[in-house]
Amino acid sequence: MIRCEDLYQVMKRNDFTWFSGVPDSILKEWIDFLNEKHGRGLTNRITSIERNAVGWAAGYHIATGKTGVVYTQNSGLGNIVNPVTSLVCPEVYNIPMLLMIGWRGEPGQPDEPQHLKMGEITLPLLDILDIKYAVLPNDISGAEKVISEAREHINRMEGVYALIVRTGTFEPHNVQEEESEYELSREEAIKIIVDSMDGSEIVVSTTGKTSRELFEYREEKKIGHRNDFLMVGSMGLAASFGAEIALQKSARKVFVFDGDGAIIMSAGSLSSIGFYSPKNFYHIVFDNRSHESTGGQPTVSTAVDFKKLALANNYRGSEVVNSREKLKEEIEKIKEKEGPQMLVVQIKKGSRENLGRPVGSLAENKKLLMDFLKE
Repeated sequence: MIRCEDLYQVMKRNDFTWFSGVPDSILKEWIDFLNEKHGRGLTNRITSIERNAVGWAAGYHIATGKTGVVYTQNSGLGNIVNPVTSLVCPEVYNIPMLLMIGWRGEPGQPDEPQHLKMGEITLPLLDILDIKYAVLPNDISGAEKVISEAREHINRMEGVYALIVRTGTFEPHNVQEEESEYELSREEAIKIIVDSMDGSEIVVSTTGKTSRELFEYREEKKIGHRNDFLMVGSMGLAASFGAEIALQKSARKVFVFDGDGAIIMSAGSLSSIGFYSPKNFYHIVFDNRSHESTGGQPTVSTAVDFKKLALANNYRGSEVVNSREKLKEEIEKIKEKEGPQMLVVQIKKGSRENLGRPVGSLAENKKLLMDFLKE
């Protein structure tokens, strides 16, 4: 495995000192290192979605003549296809860029179902995009050779080059965790909200640990999963998905369990929700200022006033809570109000170490919900 400091020194020798992207669990240690060292020899720009990181990197090159590095999970490769083919490719502005792509769903390696297809097509997709790539070796001498070759390619072609990163490439990099000012965990907040429901509601939960915690609580209560849609992939789409269900099934209350990172990634969805204004739509945003499911890397939610954002997008109401008692009070209130409503729950980072994952067929869970919606 590679020490992050060693890799950075190699990057620095090859004039790669500017980075931007969206967190990925395979790249967790590397991104933690970048966040820690930001402003001390390197720059790390936290972005909301991968395509924006390409925009930042392109602007960096135009302003400085240097090459930016964009990091992403391979799921994010899909999000950057448009700017790669319409902005930075040689046929347009010919802007050099180095990609670091975490290879979730690598063929032959066990992974979650939402990663398998993209894992299978990651390398063929790069071939289609005419992006030269190499798998980053997990030893520093091999990594130095590959990064030097990437530098030479970029200097020669002013093109995009991709480093494919496998699971287990980096040594652990410990980060000092700050003490949270909030008392609630996301799991406790989910339990409070679920316990307030009468069983007729639909719950759409965002990707990652939110869905895992909802699933486990349903299992604990032994009440089944027919009310729920667990969006195990497609980060940022839970709100749009839930809003359309609310518009189609106006007699049922629809709750979306969302996260700060997911909302920021697809903030434009709020304007459509406000425009179509489903009266039975209740948007619960768990804000812990981090991408919890990829390792707790920071989001930019400290710069976002979600309450004002919802109201600015024509939500009929929006509130913020950060305690058990206030959550219990407000969840009862908003259920009696006309939607769309937003409730922002400020929570601390962290989850149980033994937190499981949803089991069973995702297609069967989908069918259970569809059957329930027909009742």
